[in-house]
Amino acid sequence: MNIIGVIPARMAAKRLPNKPMELIHGIPMIGHVYQRSKLCQDFSEVYVATCDSEIMDYINKIGGKTILTAESHVGAIDRVAEAVDLIEKQDDIIYDTVALIQGDEPMVTPNMIACAISPLMMEPDIQITSLMSEITSDDIFEDQNEVKVVVDINNYAMYFSREPIPSKRKGAIGYPRLKLVGITVFRRDFLTEFNTMFQTPLEVVESIDLIRIIENGMKIKMVMTEQVTYSVDTSQELEKIKELMNDDYLIHKYQDICKL
Repeated sequence: MNIIGVIPARMAAKRLPNKPMELIHGIPMIGHVYQRSKLCQDFSEVYVATCDSEIMDYINKIGGKTILTAESHVGAIDRVAEAVDLIEKQDDIIYDTVALIQGDEPMVTPNMIACAISPLMMEPDIQITSLMSEITSDDIFEDQNEVKVVVDINNYAMYFSREPIPSKRKGAIGYPRLKLVGITVFRRDFLTEFNTMFQTPLEVVESIDLIRIIENGMKIKMVMTEQVTYSVDTSQELEKIKELMNDDYLIHKYQDICKL
């Protein structure tokens, strides 16, 4: 399979402006995500898709690849869809599979990405996968920045929400509490189809673009990861990530070329 990794990133994040360039151990967050994604051997290429020159300049400086996308995108998937179209025309290539790696996941590992890709390699009927992990605390379960997911018995997504789901009113005894992890993998043709769909009502209500797929009657295969990872949406979460990455085993592979 010819697989491209695309990392959408923009400076105008509502909850933590300029967060792609926030430093974690002397390296901008987007540098961590880019280099750690590059370590996944499944990829033919990895690009950062952005509308901001500051991000482009930094990634180009460290020898990475970037593609300039429109400022108007509402969600990450729309930005990635545009990016892949532009990259394919620019590089005269057609990709089979596209992996979206969120730019605010600095603890992402090559193994996490490979796990998300694996079902598409083994099962031709699967069109899209996304990574999930168990929620380990009530604080995370209540956090509006964390996207929660409920799945059926075959691990297909039933719904996503920023609210605690399933409802804790009756304790949800015996039902796992799960959150979305920022890696989603598409077959190329399915990504094209997604890009022709209009935003859906629940997608707008929840501010989660993956809901567009469910509302259109399609399935998302969820893949469990046991690896501990956190996205960054606030300054408090940024400080937590810095502490968690003190002894990170991957940083030494890229720190010399990525520091500002």
